[in-house]
Amino acid sequence: MSENTGKTFAIEEVDGVAPPPRARVDEAESPAEKLERKRDYLEGFLKEQPAGISAGEPGGDLYEAVVAALREIYDPEIPVNIYDLGLIYNVEVTSEADVAVTMTLTTPHCPVAESMPSEVELRVGSVPGVRGAEVNLVWDPPWDPAKMSDEARLELGML
Repeated sequence: MSENTGKTFAIEEVDGVAPPPRARVDEAESPAEKLERKRDYLEGFLKEQPAGISAGEPGGDLYEAVVAALREIYDPEIPVNIYDLGLIYNVEVTSEADVAVTMTLTTPHCPVAESMPSEVELRVGSVPGVRGAEVNLVWDPPWDPAKMSDEARLELGML
């Protein structure tokens, strides 16, 4: 059984209701307009940075500038930059804008074993905003092709 709550409802009778307006083809946006709207949305989405990221964290301006500098250094024997090749194991940016890069080489007997760490240090140290740069060359874990990015594999025909 239902309980009476004391509420009353008014019922109104009408002769008819106007139909909703129909969509018209000439009012629809063109494919070019739709693409432009989506492009604007996507560009804004990709440019947006997460809130609260400092310049030295991944996604921060200084960190990304250091990574961009590393992507300009190419292995002389392989036509791929050292970052995508997987030779850079870690990039650490301190709050004082000092950068420490941990990297390896494809082999200990690499012909650029003596010059590559110096070049990395020089390039990272020249990034605007970096106070100092230090490169730590490590051999453990050893480099292997699995450390390469998909872009590097594609460039080398390994995908």
